[in-house]
Amino acid sequence: MELLHHLLWFHDRFLGLDWSPWHIFGYVGNLVFASRVYVQWYTAERKKQVVVPVIFWWLSLLGSLILLAYSLHKGDSVFIIANAFPWIPYIRNLVIHHRHHAAFTDCTGCGQKIPPQSNYCPNCGVKVKSDA
Repeated sequence: MELLHHLLWFHDRFLGLDWSPWHIFGYVGNLVFASRVYVQWYTAERKKQVVVPVIFWWLSLLGSLILLAYSLHKGDSVFIIANAFPWIPYIRNLVIHHRHHAAFTDCTGCGQKIPPQSNYCPNCGVKVKSDA
């Protein structure tokens, strides 16, 4: 039991880490940002192909903004610059995703959503009417 106590508490800190509110905020940012890789990996394994789900971009955005706020609080210019701009492609990918899904239409045969530029409904096979 004494050994466990020494492994968990040293330098008068749990795991030897500083647990101030800002440090916890920074740890959460790192956890959120790192979790996106596991979400992408899980999705790719499940679908048996490389897939980047929309939650990947949300986790990227949230994690990078938390880390930017933390680095601004710490005043560390290296981390501020590292976290100042990555959110731009994350937001762009979210916009592209939203526009793509907004372009889906309803099938006249089965009522399911049809991907943009489809010639036939992938659900029921009905020919999609052309707007041209």
